[in-house]
Amino acid sequence: MEQNPYLLGVDAKQAPDGDTLLDPAFETGFKVPRCPHCEGDRLKPDVVFFGENVAPQTAAKATSSVEQAGGLLVVGTSLMAWSAFRLCKAMVEQGKPVIAINHGKTRADELLEMKIEASCEQVLPWIAEQLGAR
Repeated sequence: MEQNPYLLGVDAKQAPDGDTLLDPAFETGFKVPRCPHCEGDRLKPDVVFFGENVAPQTAAKATSSVEQAGGLLVVGTSLMAWSAFRLCKAMVEQGKPVIAINHGKTRADELLEMKIEASCEQVLPWIAEQLGAR
């Protein structure tokens, strides 16, 4: 917010896919923060954006985790990207349950043991409480 203080207090609507709907005028003056450690060109979160490739070591770790897990909880995604959908398919092929928390259709709807059509920010705290998380 230091570089874009004009965004404080902006009333933005959240779209079902998690994007925020802002007036395009807000984007014209937006300053992309630099990395505070390396002063690199852009600060990018450690996530894979739609259209990017998952690093091979990350994909291998995810596959290994699915093989060892007893079930899979999918949160806030349509699963349209193959990299995530394939993990759901692998779980089902192993006879393990897949549960999703998401608004709207997912690519895996027919594979799901259960689907909770609700806001992740409402459901996850309740799940954490039920599991005894602090």
